[in-house]
Amino acid sequence: MRENRALLTRRRAETSARRRDPDADRRALDAARRVLRTEAEALVVLERAIGESFAAAVDLLAGVAGRVVVTGMGKSGHVARKIAATLASTGTPALFVHLAEASHGDLGMITAEDAVLALSNSGETSELKDLTLYTRRFAIPLVAIVGRAPSTLAEAADLAIVLPEIAEACPMGLAPTTSTTCMLALGDALAVALLERSGFSARQFAVFHPGGKLGAQLLRVEQIMRRGEQVPLVGLDASARETVLEMTRGCLGCVGVVDGEGRLVGIVTDGDLRRHLTDDLLAQRARDIMTPNPRTIEGRALAVEAVALMNDPNRPITVLFITEEGRPVGALHLHDCLRAGIA
Repeated sequence: MRENRALLTRRRAETSARRRDPDADRRALDAARRVLRTEAEALVVLERAIGESFAAAVDLLAGVAGRVVVTGMGKSGHVARKIAATLASTGTPALFVHLAEASHGDLGMITAEDAVLALSNSGETSELKDLTLYTRRFAIPLVAIVGRAPSTLAEAADLAIVLPEIAEACPMGLAPTTSTTCMLALGDALAVALLERSGFSARQFAVFHPGGKLGAQLLRVEQIMRRGEQVPLVGLDASARETVLEMTRGCLGCVGVVDGEGRLVGIVTDGDLRRHLTDDLLAQRARDIMTPNPRTIEGRALAVEAVALMNDPNRPITVLFITEEGRPVGALHLHDCLRAGIA
């Protein structure tokens, strides 16, 4: 371990000491900018080229009772795997099947209720043969994203989305670069079009993304709110002393006020107490010092929505009560959201 650390330290020192070659840096930046410019221009061409075949593909895939099976070989296979993941996370059930494995048993993963989305730049990939015959034999819808038409895949498919004629960013014109970028963009376009068609909501999105920063942003209020004894409440006729004691116990800087049927009708905050700080404060009741009709939120709302409500520039607050049919079932402090990673 010590020898490895010493070697790494020496290599870093050598790298830092090595003089940079300005010409090499310039060539690298020129190459990068050329590739990005070429691919960006290709996406503009693709945007103008898509038409009826794309719309028909969305219509076909939206009507599938099973899953969208995405497949491809080589670089197209890597893109297909990503497209399958994007579809699945945006409300369209999908999975990836490797073309080479399909011929050795994985065809059994594809059912008569599914549809196949096959990617191939040439449309002549030999591994496509068995999959294509399988979909034709069992009348499984086949949508192709291809770089060439006519081609075997384009002619066999029920629908073919054909890429426009575009040059690869590779200087030799051989390595799949621009073509795979366009395929990836088409996959995203299909996913979003299907998402919008189905009315997939942010709350549904949260179900599929429970982890990481994204998961935190998609937490629901009911997942982080305070419940039961943690929710400070008093009745309309509670004395000012009882109100202050309950507020202190709840550690929220406020207390909810409920009527005889348990409905939330007001809130008493530190500010309310200061505004009513007179000699007869202790003789007053919660109904006399509360702010009526406090802002509330539903438990199924996203926590980010609660934060936005609390950060209203016209009337910022730090606590929201969560209600069901007008009755308080929870409370949420801005600090609860911050602890959950929601800014």
